[in-house]
Amino acid sequence: MQAVSSTLSGNIRVILIDNPPVNATSQAVRAGLLQAMEQAGADGTTQAIVIACAGATFVAGADIKEFGKPPVDPHLSDVIHAIESSDKPVVAAIHGSALGGGLELALGCHYRVVDAQARLGLPESTLGIIPGAGGIPRLLRLAGVEKALDMAAGGKPIDAVQALEAGVADALAQEDVRGAAMAYAQRLLEQGRGARRTRELPAPAAPATFDAARDRFRASHRGQLAPQACVDVAARSVSADFDAAVTYGRERFRELVASPQARALRHAFFAERVATKPAGLPMEEAKPVRKAGVVGAGTMGTGIAMCFLNAGIPVVLVEQNEKVLASSVETIGKTYRNDVAKGRITADTQRARGEALMPTLQYESLHDCDLVVEAVFEDMGVKQQVLASIEENLRPDALIATNTSFLDIDALAAGLRRPENVVGMHFFSPAHIMKLLENVRGKRSAPRALATAQALGKRLGKVAVMVGVSDGFVGNRMLARRTRECYFMLEEGALPEQVDRVLCEFGFPMGQFQLNDLAGLDVAWRNRQSRLDRLSEREVACNILDEIVAAGRLGQKTGAGFYTYDAQRRRSVDPAISELIVRNAERRGIARRVISDEEILERCLYSMINEGARILEEGVASRPEDIDTIWLNGYGFPRFRGGPMFHADQIGAARICERIRHYASHAGAQYWTPAPLLLAQARDGGAFHGR
Repeated sequence: MQAVSSTLSGNIRVILIDNPPVNATSQAVRAGLLQAMEQAGADGTTQAIVIACAGATFVAGADIKEFGKPPVDPHLSDVIHAIESSDKPVVAAIHGSALGGGLELALGCHYRVVDAQARLGLPESTLGIIPGAGGIPRLLRLAGVEKALDMAAGGKPIDAVQALEAGVADALAQEDVRGAAMAYAQRLLEQGRGARRTRELPAPAAPATFDAARDRFRASHRGQLAPQACVDVAARSVSADFDAAVTYGRERFRELVASPQARALRHAFFAERVATKPAGLPMEEAKPVRKAGVVGAGTMGTGIAMCFLNAGIPVVLVEQNEKVLASSVETIGKTYRNDVAKGRITADTQRARGEALMPTLQYESLHDCDLVVEAVFEDMGVKQQVLASIEENLRPDALIATNTSFLDIDALAAGLRRPENVVGMHFFSPAHIMKLLENVRGKRSAPRALATAQALGKRLGKVAVMVGVSDGFVGNRMLARRTRECYFMLEEGALPEQVDRVLCEFGFPMGQFQLNDLAGLDVAWRNRQSRLDRLSEREVACNILDEIVAAGRLGQKTGAGFYTYDAQRRRSVDPAISELIVRNAERRGIARRVISDEEILERCLYSMINEGARILEEGVASRPEDIDTIWLNGYGFPRFRGGPMFHADQIGAARICERIRHYASHAGAQYWTPAPLLLAQARDGGAFHGR
C-alpha cells in the first residue's frame, strides 16, 4: 500500500497520506509527498491542492522508528519548502491531531481547514528537541510570539477553536473535513486568491517577550535545554530573515537530538509504552467495569471516586462515618463546580457526574458493582475486616482492589473465600490528578483480575504499571531507602534546606522534607509507627520526625513542619528546626560534620538505584522500564534524566558500586551493600537497559 496517493476531483487534487496508525512523517511519506507535489505542479488540470490524511488523524508526529537514527532524505524541511513554494494554493485538511512535524507540515500549506475536534501542537520539547523544519518561524508569523512559545517551548497543544482565534486555522469543519477543505479550495479559486505563503508574512517584533519567556521557562522547566532553545529560535526568527531562522533552528535541532537530555526523554517515552503492557498478561480476559465501588471516603477514597466519575463510571461510595461521607460528597461537588467555573468541564458533565455518585453507609449497596476499591486506613487488621465485608456483599465474579501502599496483598487476601479476585490498585494522592497507578499482582490473583485492573487503569487515564508484592511495592520501597538516608544525614550534619536544595537542583519538583510537609508529617509519622518492627535499631532511634510531630508541627496544614509557612503557604527556614536537629544529635552522642552536596545527591540516588536493582532481581518489577516509569510519573523524578535506572546507566555500575562501598565504610554494610545485579554489571560492563 502506498503511503501517499494522489487523485484529481475536478480541478482539485487531493494528496492523501495513509501511513497508519498516526500517519507519521516516515521517509516513505516524505518522499511520497515530494513526488505528489511535483506531479501536481506539472499537471495543467490541477488548479488547487488539498493535503489530507486517511484514518483517525492528520499527521501526528515523526516516525518513532527513526528516533535517534541518522536522517534520511528527503528532509521534512525540504518537503515543506516544496509545498509552500507551490504556485497553486495548498489547503491542509486537519482532523484528529496535527502534532510536531504534522503541524509543521500544515503550517507550510497556504491555508488550513481544521475539524472542530482537532488538536494542534509542537510537543518536541517534551522529547528534549525542538521543531526542526521551520515550525517556530512559521507559527509566530501566524499566531504571535507568545502563543508560538507556549506551544513550542511549553509543549502545550491547542484545540480547533483556539487555532482559529490564533490565526493558525482559516476555517473550522464540523464534519467531513476533507470535503470542507476541497470546498474551501474551490472558493479560493472562485475569489481569485492564490498561494499565501506563511514565510512571507511579517514577523512580529517583541524583544522584551523573549527575556520574560526565558525566565518563565527556567522556572517551569527547570534544567531543561529544549525550551530555552525554542526561545532562541523564536528570537532569531524576528531578528533575521526567514531562511536564516530555519537554518538556525535546524542546527539547534541537530545539537539537541544528540544530547543526553534528548536520549533520556526518548527513553522515558518508550519506557512508558513498554511498562504499561505487562508481558504475558492475557488482556483479552479483561472484564468491563460498568459500575465501581469505593470503600472509605477519606482523601484517597474521595480522589479514587472522582477517577471513576471522570471516566464515566458510576460509583457507590461507602463510608461508616456519616460526617466523613458528607464531607467527601461536598469535596467532590466543590471540585466539579470549580472545574465548571474554570471551563474544564460543562455544567452538563458536572450534573452527570453528580448523578453517577451514590454515597451510602451500607455495604449492601455494593451488590451490583463489577469492581470495588478498598481505600481505608493503612492497617492490616482494619483492611482485612473491610475486605471481608466487601466480599460478603459482592457477586462471586466481582473484583476487589486494595489501595494499600505498603501492606502485603497476599496476607490481605488470605482470609477471603475468593482470593483470586483480589488485586492491588495503588493510586497516588491526589488520586484524581496523579497519573501513576501501581497495579499489584498477588500470588493468587487470577489473570482475569489482573487484566481487568490494567485495562481499567488505561480507561481512567492512568499510567498503569504492574508490579509484584513487596513492602512498599516498587515506588515506596525505593523511596523508603532515600528517606532513610535523608534522615540519617540530618543526624550527621545536614539541614532540611540543604537536602531539599540538592534534590531540587537535580530536577525533583520538591525535596524530601518539602514533600513531607506537603503530605502532612502526621501521615509520615503514622507510617513510621506502623513499620517500627521492620526498622533497624538506628532507624528506630532516628526520632527527629517524632520530636517535630510531638511539637504539633504537622506541615503546611498547621503552618509549621520542617519549615514555617505563611498564609499563602510560602515556606521559610525556621531556626527552631535547625536547633532541634542539632540538639537531637548532641543528646544521642552523634558528632555532626559538614556534608557536601555531592554526598547528599549520591546517598539519595544510589540508595534508590541499589534497591531498584534488588527489586529487579526479585522480580517485583519485571523490567527496568517499569521502575523508571513509576518514578517519572509518581515521584517527580526529572523526566529529562530518564528515570533512576536509566540514570544509573549514565553513571555506570562500577562507579555506583565504588561509592556504595565507600558509604558502607562509614554507615555499615547493613545499609550499603551493592546488589548482586549491580556487581555483575560492574564486572561485565553491563547496564540495566543494555549497551
